[in-house]
This record gives sequence, structure tokens and C-alpha cells, in this order.
Amino acid sequence: MGDFTVGDEDFLLDGRPVRLLSGALHYFRVHESQWGHRLAMLRAMGLNCVETYVPWNLHEPGPGRYEDVGALGRFLDAARAAGLWAIVRPGPYICAEWENGGLPHWLTGPLGRRARTCDAEYLERVDRWFRVLLPQVAERGIDRGGPVLMVQVENEYGSYGTDRAYLEHLAGLLRSCGITVPLFTSDGPEDHMLSGGSLPGVLATANFGSGAREAFGVLRRHQPAGPLMCMEFWCGWFDHWGTDHVVRDAADAAATLEEILACGASVNIYMAHGGTNFGGWSGANRAGELHVGALEPTVTSYDYDAPIDEAGRPTEKFWRFREVLAKYQDGRPLPELPPEPVELAVLRVGGADGGAADGVIPDGVTAEGSAGSLVVALDGWAGLGEVLDVLGGAERESPVPPTFEELDVDRGLVRYRLDVPGPRQPYALGVLGLRDVATVYVDGVRAGVLDGEEATLRDPVPGGAAVELWVESLGRVNYGPRSGESKGIVGGVLHERQYLHGVRARGLRLDAFDSPEAVGKVAFGPAGVAGAVGLHRGRVELAPPRAPGAPDAYAFLQLPGWGRGFVWVNGFCLGRYWGVGPQRSLYVPGAVLRGGGNEVWVLEVGGGVG
Repeated sequence: MGDFTVGDEDFLLDGRPVRLLSGALHYFRVHESQWGHRLAMLRAMGLNCVETYVPWNLHEPGPGRYEDVGALGRFLDAARAAGLWAIVRPGPYICAEWENGGLPHWLTGPLGRRARTCDAEYLERVDRWFRVLLPQVAERGIDRGGPVLMVQVENEYGSYGTDRAYLEHLAGLLRSCGITVPLFTSDGPEDHMLSGGSLPGVLATANFGSGAREAFGVLRRHQPAGPLMCMEFWCGWFDHWGTDHVVRDAADAAATLEEILACGASVNIYMAHGGTNFGGWSGANRAGELHVGALEPTVTSYDYDAPIDEAGRPTEKFWRFREVLAKYQDGRPLPELPPEPVELAVLRVGGADGGAADGVIPDGVTAEGSAGSLVVALDGWAGLGEVLDVLGGAERESPVPPTFEELDVDRGLVRYRLDVPGPRQPYALGVLGLRDVATVYVDGVRAGVLDGEEATLRDPVPGGAAVELWVESLGRVNYGPRSGESKGIVGGVLHERQYLHGVRARGLRLDAFDSPEAVGKVAFGPAGVAGAVGLHRGRVELAPPRAPGAPDAYAFLQLPGWGRGFVWVNGFCLGRYWGVGPQRSLYVPGAVLRGGGNEVWVLEVGGGVG
């Protein structure tokens, strides 16, 4: 056991000054089989602490329905076994480029802007969740023999609001749930952020990617005493679909790390290892200075240009950071690196004849090395309608289109069906309040793709037509004033300027595919054309020396020429793919692969590249 406190100038462990050299590693973005390896990589880089968020929506997908809440405790135990302290940031809001900033869709749907305030209904749900989650954190505090040094109050609240009573409630809630280690807040180094997000008597920390001396100067104006800490040193950045891959120069990032430490501060490298947004849990942002513009969905990879890449390998940034951190080890040598992860293969999804799908394979995340490539041969296909009949929810009839939240769809698709009355001449058909993208079929024929808040089909639609709109959520906004907004069609469908009423809506949740037994009930026909809309089934053989079993084995999966959709390997959802890039390869943890046959499902919803 230890006594960790916040001193006037330093963090103190049993009364002695200690500097926190921390790295962000989110347990929910790394397959549990690989936690040990990634934590060992943090130690080898020179870190003494690991930081993680906790995504509420992952662990409570429905009100009172909890799933694997104990994963956090197991991760903290793994951190302790690796010789690392831990910092826990439980939210309830986490941002993190995660779906809805970690808040459950079933909560933000009805509450809207009342979330992240002292609204009584919101606080009741937060209280209930924290009383389920936090006992495992409390019992692992350093003062009880565990690794946990500090726990965060909310997350970057100064970037969102000014409800001091809300923050005070959360701080009190953490204490009432048994948290006895120090609390802290973290915000950007700007006056409005620090004044809106900090609390008297609670340590304030700053988040930034450069300009350490200036940032700490702003922090000191708000907090004259106490240890300095950059709680998020942004050493890289994340990508949005349809943009260029973001890279930060390793020497530049290392120079900023050196500057932070030269100020006498502690640091948390965000991210030390980013991992992957498995399961379609990527969030989204809104463009523009006020974050209210066009939707910008985040890619599946959360590599973040971090010092430890998505596959767990050291990058040039790792070695530069290691050189800097070696100076702050109190004379102790740095640990050796664990064994290098082993790449099994690049899996390329092909056609019915076993050949590769059409299209040039762009440079992916991996260089492919000596592992070579294997073709996933497609052997079955089912249309979206057939898949919806087996795996979808109940159809709901409503005068106006229900939102995803009203249909209890967190990640996935909704099919809206309606009829255009007649007789009447052809008019433009459009959608108001569309989130995010809709593929439209008129009398069973694909008529176009709509996106944006206001969108109209190019060709007019006649009276008497049957219209289907398949709307896909590209991720709920995780940051800014539009975080928590509803998905689906939040306005209505118009023919000319007239609302079309009488909507039949049915949702298809991604987690419906989590059960191989359920997917096995889908009536697959012969393999379809690679990239055609629908659910494709394929198979790939992994034989020695490519068979799983090597330490921290992994593979990458590519879909050249495909459009947009999701991939599962042996029932494990790798996440979204999208032909617009910049991501071209999906990371496959070795633990989900098996020697011999591996089944692959591809749910193509876009149809063709783009």
C-alpha cells in the first residue's frame, strides 16, 4: 500500500516527490489477449503509469443491462502485474473519438441537451452506473494495495459547459462510491476551458500538443500551486474517413515531450498505443470552428500515429520518446522490449472463384513483409432484406420516421419504407434532417445515395411508387455542442414540399451479428459479386507457419474495390471499412483467428468504392 497525495509542487508518494510518466492505452481498444504485451511496451518505452477511459455505452448497452463491467478491473490488475501505476478516467462522458463520447444512446436520445448537466434524470442514471462501475476502482486504489493513483472528474468539461453544480455532484459521487485517491480535472489551456471545467480543491491538469511553457503558464493563472501535469500530450492525431492520414514528425513530438518534462511536469502521452475501434464504435465530429458543420466520421483504426502502432510495434517515435524518458528513470535502466508481434498474413477478400476482388490494392497500414497474402474466397451471399428479416428488430409503424434512438439502434442500419400517393406527376423526393447517409430504392431499384441535413434525389419520383431508405449511422458525435444528437431521419421525407406520412421502420443492430448461431439462420445463396450490397460469407485457411499461436500474432484484412460496410472474422467485428480511405487495412488480432478454416462475413452497404 502507498500514500499518494497532491503536494504544493509535486505529487508525493509516501511523502517523497514522484513524477508520473504515463501513457494512454484504452483497454477497450485492445484485445484482452494483448494487454500484457502492450503494457510491457509502455514499460519498455520508459513509462511508469498507464491511463484509460471507461466507455459507459460499451458496458451498459441498455438500461440496467450490464456487459463485462469487470473488464476494467482485469485491466488494472494487468497494469499492476506489468509494474505500472494507473490513472482512471471514468467519465461519464469521455470524448475519446468514441461513439457518442461514451454516453449511451438510450440516455442521450430522450435527454438531448440535458445530458452533462445537473438535470435530475441524467444524474440518476449516472449515479446508478457509477455505483456499479466504481467499486472495482476503489478497491484497487494505491492506498489499498492497488495501482490506481488518481481518478478524473468528467472529461474536458470546460470545452462543453459551465454547470459547476454538475461537476460538484460528480466529485461527491466519486467519493461516495469509495474513491479515496486524489481527484483531478483536465481541460485545454484556455481561460474559458479551465474556468468552466475545474473545481476548487481538485487538481486541474492541461491537455495540449505543443507550447508546453505557454500552456502551463495559463494553468498557473488558474491554479497557483500544485504539481503541473499535461494529462493529454497529443503526440499524434486521429483520422476521418475521406481525408489524408495524419502524421506528426517524431523529432517534433519528442522535442515537445522534452519541453514538458523540462518544466518539471508530469505527463500522460495521448496516445501511447491507440489500438482499434472494433465493433463499429468509432465516433464522429462536426466540422467548423463551432463544431456544428458537416459530419466527419472517424476511421476504424485508432493508431493515432502513436509511438506503439496499431499492431503493437515500436515506431521511430517510440525510440525518440524512449531516449527522452531514459533521462527520467532515477538511474535505473529501461526494461527490454517484449518479443516483436508476428504478422500472420494479409487477408484479401476475393470473389466466388477464389480470385482477388477487382481494384488496385493501395498501400495499407502494413508493409506486408514476409507474411504474404491470402485470399478470402466468398462462398455465399444474402440480400439486405433477407438479413433484416432474420436479424432485424420489429418493424414499427409511425406517422413520421422514428430515430435510431427510438428504435433502440446504437450502431447499424435502419430501413425506412413509405409509399408515394398517387395519381400525381413525378416530383423531387428529398429528406430533411438526414443523419448520416441514406441509400434510396424506388420500386426496388437503387435511385441514389443521399447525405447531409438536406438532400434530394437527382431524378424525380412518380406517384404510386414504393420507396425504401436504408440509413446508416456513421458514428455519433463525440465532441462539441452537437454531441449526443439523434441518428436516422430526424425531420421527414418530402415529395415536392409535402411530407410523406405513414412510415414503416425497422432497425438492424451491429450486435445482432455477434451470435454465429443467429447469422447461421440467414439463408445464404451462391456467392454474389464481390462488393455487391448484402451480406457476403467467405472462408480462409490458416495453415503453418501462418497458423495462430505465435506471441501476439496478428493479421490485416483488405477489401480492394469494395464500398462501405463492416467485417467480422469468426464472429468478431473488426469494424467499418470504406473505400474513400485513408484507411485501407483492418487490424485482426491473432486471438480471433484459428488454425484451419476461418469464416469471414462482410456486410456491404455502400456498393462500389466511395
